Amino acid sequence: METQKGYLLVVEDIPDILSLLKATLEFKGYRVVTAREGTEALEAIKNERPALIITDILMPKMDGFSLVHQLRLNAETREIPVVFLSATYVAPEDKAFALNLGVIRFIEKPVDFDQFLPTISTLLEEGAKSTREPLDEVAFYDEYRKRLESKLLHKNTQIARAEHLLESIPEEEKASFIASLHQSRNERHEIQQLLDQIHQILDNFNQKE
Repeated sequence: METQKGYLLVVEDIPDILSLLKATLEFKGYRVVTAREGTEALEAIKNERPALIITDILMPKMDGFSLVHQLRLNAETREIPVVFLSATYVAPEDKAFALNLGVIRFIEKPVDFDQFLPTISTLLEEGAKSTREPLDEVAFYDEYRKRLESKLLHKNTQIARAEHLLESIPEEEKASFIASLHQSRNERHEIQQLLDQIHQILDNFNQKE
């Protein structure tokens, strides 16, 4: 099967996951372009408009929420359909925010390819488009802040629990446990950086009022 409606843009900052998604979709006959975060994705879109964007949410520099918001602000990219993949933003409030931004599907990681591939095929066959108007800037960043604060609180609790359990973990299991803990700390750092940026943006809006 080869899509006649353009390429698929896959945006993911974890190399192994990005490679797996790319290889799987190409095996099914799709033309795939990849990006490691939102600003790279926007550069790719300048060269050629994709038929569909498949993107992670938690990424450095520009995450999935900001990417979709930027797409919706531009009349030329507003209708590009976007599918979110996430292992971090899976609360009902996160999904509601995503849908309010105009995301057409929300898929939790790890990806179940038996469901994922038919979903992508159906969206392309139907010519899916986003029909949402962009959110007001202040409304977007205020809700974005709430999502980040909630995620940071959850991540801190998760890390504290893991650090407490570390001493009781059997030696043969410690390596994988420590690797998971390290990933959680990296994710917390990314969330905190994004939250700091959003606070600065909101402060700038308040100073203009």
